[in-house]
Amino acid sequence: MLLSALLKQSHITILATNGSLEREVSGVSLDSRQVKPGHLFFAVKGTQADGHAYIPKALELGAIAVIGTEPVENIALSTATAESVSYIQVADSQSAVGAIATVFYGNPSQKLHLVGVTGTNGKTTTATLLYQLVRLLGHKAGLLSTVCNYVDDRVVPAAQTTPDPVTLNALLAEMVAEGCEYAFMECSSHAIHQRRIAGLTFAGGVFTNLTRDHLDYHGTFEAYRDAKKLFFDELPREAFAITNADDRNGLFMTQNCRAAVQTYSTRTAADLKARIIEESLEGMLLRLDDEEVSVRFVGRFNVSNLLGVYGAARALGFPKEDVLRALSLLKPVNGRFEAIRSPKGVSAIVDYAHTPDALENVLNAIHDVLRGRGHVITVCGAGGNRDKGKRPLMAQEAVRQSDRVIITSDNPRFEEPEAIIQDMLAGLNDEQRQKVLTITDRREAIRAAVMMAQSGDVILVAGKGHEPYQEIKGVKHHFDDHEEIRAAFQ
Repeated sequence: MLLSALLKQSHITILATNGSLEREVSGVSLDSRQVKPGHLFFAVKGTQADGHAYIPKALELGAIAVIGTEPVENIALSTATAESVSYIQVADSQSAVGAIATVFYGNPSQKLHLVGVTGTNGKTTTATLLYQLVRLLGHKAGLLSTVCNYVDDRVVPAAQTTPDPVTLNALLAEMVAEGCEYAFMECSSHAIHQRRIAGLTFAGGVFTNLTRDHLDYHGTFEAYRDAKKLFFDELPREAFAITNADDRNGLFMTQNCRAAVQTYSTRTAADLKARIIEESLEGMLLRLDDEEVSVRFVGRFNVSNLLGVYGAARALGFPKEDVLRALSLLKPVNGRFEAIRSPKGVSAIVDYAHTPDALENVLNAIHDVLRGRGHVITVCGAGGNRDKGKRPLMAQEAVRQSDRVIITSDNPRFEEPEAIIQDMLAGLNDEQRQKVLTITDRREAIRAAVMMAQSGDVILVAGKGHEPYQEIKGVKHHFDDHEEIRAAFQ
């Protein structure tokens, strides 16, 4: 595609240009290491590095054009390079990436019914269940999630919750080429704030809930909340927005939304309602939208997730009876309230819960099923190089709802595991600490929990869920909570 046509169709604000715009662009790249001859390279200032520093590398690999925010005189271009390369200065290179990548890949989101899911907890479950449901109803669909990306039934490993705009549009274009009609994606607060989804056309959005998370990036809860809200502010008039009326920020999210808004609730007046009739560790019988449906999920938080799925599916035009039938066939997402039983009658729950609210939800669900008939042993930690303020809160929540707690290592990243554990313990008084053991080695912590448990007890292993690794000093070492629990049970 000609560079001039690409810029014109992207409708980006150009401050200055250097060199000819009548060059053929064969590809677009955000990462200088992935540049090939004929590519357009985006120089974006990120939180960790400044893309302008990698312009020489991109040119060395054959880039014929560069988009950045620095004036051309600040860019180190030789006379020969300046003649063979086009430089385009823009006001906002982050937004430009999304707009240009969308055009380069043929506006794939306009050829799909694309639904975004945002919130603190429940994004992966909601997006994945929508993907499962639509395929159960006989349609091809794609998924972009924390756990895994899918182009219909083809697996594409996920590196982050929401990919960069180039990867994102390339994947959406693959979905279109494979004949997908629908696509479902998690929209993280980072991705919304960094304009990774700029240029996409959404058919609808779902808001799950909002609690403290990612304050290491956003700084304040209000900034985190506003990043989520921006997604709904930008939905087109012809789209739909499904929001959680049980969350105090649910209606705030949609107050400036032009899309058609529907609310859902397990507790208050809403357009879509559900309540639990019966439940066990294997599933629940629900009354949902005035009909009874049996599902393989546990806990009130999962009732909320299922309501979001139901609301989005109905807004997409699927008949009520078909959606309810499909809901009864859906399976839990990897690492989200997964139950593992021991031969001795002990149950272990693997869950990704890594915020105080998520931990509260999972422990509430366990107690609702147990009804005082067994003990709860919780194994949890906190990730390194992330919001430190939630560490003592997580310890408090674990102690409040557990008979015993083992605080251990999660993904320490570049922090010392013992220092993270001490941050968690700082939230507990002397009486609360009587319930707590600290075992830094996560494998030993899981084994200790299994040794403590008696028949009828439940062990919650929280924090990592689907992740098959522990990240230590920049290296991901194989570690899977499911494998460790089964080994300990044996």
